[in-house]
Amino acid sequence: MVTGQFFRKMGAAAAAALALMPALAFAQQSSAGHPEPGQFHLQPSVTPIMDSIVAFHDGILMWSISLIVLLVLALLVIVMVRFNAKANPVPARFTHNTLVEVIWTVVPILALVVIAIPSFGVLSDQMTMPDGERKYLGANVFSMGEVDVPAPALTVKASGEQWYWNYEYVDQGVAFDSNMLNEDEIAALKPGQPRLLAVNNELVVPVNTTVRMQITASPSGVIHAFAVPSFGIKVDAVPGRLNETWFNARETGMYYGQCSELCGKDHAFMPIGVRVVTEPEFEAFITAFEESRDYATAVATLPAL
Repeated sequence: MVTGQFFRKMGAAAAAALALMPALAFAQQSSAGHPEPGQFHLQPSVTPIMDSIVAFHDGILMWSISLIVLLVLALLVIVMVRFNAKANPVPARFTHNTLVEVIWTVVPILALVVIAIPSFGVLSDQMTMPDGERKYLGANVFSMGEVDVPAPALTVKASGEQWYWNYEYVDQGVAFDSNMLNEDEIAALKPGQPRLLAVNNELVVPVNTTVRMQITASPSGVIHAFAVPSFGIKVDAVPGRLNETWFNARETGMYYGQCSELCGKDHAFMPIGVRVVTEPEFEAFITAFEESRDYATAVATLPAL
């Protein structure tokens, strides 16, 4: 009797907590372009791609997972309470039940179909380069596309090295390396920037502009992965292969990512720093970069972080 009451109370408490999870996930938002202490939700979205990922996660995916967990928990509690040795001293002798077996086969298939259908649209948006005509899902993953995205106006090639990133503004013909700053360097050069994410040279891009990212890795190196959570992009950087993705950031600021493919001893020290600036600021930056061929001279045209 005591055991049964305990499991009923435990089940009710767990059900209440799980029922709140979608709402908590939606409410728990971060304002920075990097993870913060205690954060458990996705990083805030600033691109159409990430809008659809967040909507898919907080909507159908979170509710589906919560309902599945509640169902499994309820079944476990029922089995433990009703069919333990004390409550059920004479066990049943049947070996199978055709109806139950059909149900537990068909229901998971239907659940996966429900989850899969909108996920195909989200994945398609990530993999399809904008041409100025195709519409993208944005925050409505059940639409046929309602967000206009302009064709790429800037192309950047990111090459994974061992263990840092090299960025090239393809049309402008200028490039630079980006390395992680240690704690002493952060304190001296860029106080307030996040540990293990701050870099000496950030990739600078204009706001409200579609950026084509070409991702690869050094021919003599290893596989890496270019990932920036707030942009909703994650693409493998493979030696000898050029992969593509895109983003269009609608807010200025600093956004951070990391190499997301285990690549060797300094894998954990390959952060990605992307600085989104206004269009006039970017024009001043890229013009200075083309003229001087020096990143430090170019970035000096931008306001201090």
